[in-house]
Amino acid sequence: MNLKILIAGLSLGLLTTAAAANAGALERVRSSGELRVCIWPDYYGITYRNPKTQELSGIDIDLSKEFASELGVTLRYVESSFATLVQDVTQRRCDVAMFAVGKLPQRTKVMRFSPAYLSSGIYAITMRTSRVVRNWSDIDRAGVKVAVQAGTFMEPVMRESLKQAEMVVVRPPATREQELEAGRVDVFMTDYPYSRRLLDNADWARLISPPQPFFVLDYGYASELGDEAWGAVIDAFVARIRRDGTLETAARRHGLSEIVVRR
Repeated sequence: MNLKILIAGLSLGLLTTAAAANAGALERVRSSGELRVCIWPDYYGITYRNPKTQELSGIDIDLSKEFASELGVTLRYVESSFATLVQDVTQRRCDVAMFAVGKLPQRTKVMRFSPAYLSSGIYAITMRTSRVVRNWSDIDRAGVKVAVQAGTFMEPVMRESLKQAEMVVVRPPATREQELEAGRVDVFMTDYPYSRRLLDNADWARLISPPQPFFVLDYGYASELGDEAWGAVIDAFVARIRRDGTLETAARRHGLSEIVVRR
């Protein structure tokens, strides 16, 4: 279905006078002529700001531009992170979070999610020269320090999974790679998109894949829970980009074809 036709129908049907008074996201976007998109500008391949040029790139930079264009509105990015994601969405700092947000149970209780468009398991990054962590089986051992980014889905997963190793939660402005290079941790956990950053730009980094997929998680776009009018518009957009090849093209451009959801 054409997105503009869907929006028109929703405006007449789902957006009653009471809903309009509550300023649902669809009404706000239509009245302001602006789409506010939350991004995490340190997410390589997804929504990444080049520190040298300050330019944004990634699959969700491309797709958010596509979404705004289809809506016929201007696009404004709102900087967020996984640590502040829920607060940013529920307090309406943005209309939608478009930075490959993992559909964790605790998040689905407080935010609405679109259908999945990417899916990734957990991988590990260590130093090429490391003698402590050479294989996946070396990670959960006494004395090993395992870093996770605060607010990412790796934090609760690794907290439950690790039995002997020590988990280190890294909070901005520190980064996992800085902690690894400095020798304060032995390995850090990440997903497929973020791993590309290290493999593409750091000759010291080595990827360790699990012997079998480990905690594979679907990624979607997050918006305010209960705002079904707006959610229907987001869902229609995801369905369209999956159907017409827009998603595949954007994923290929950023080296993410391997994790595109095709089911």
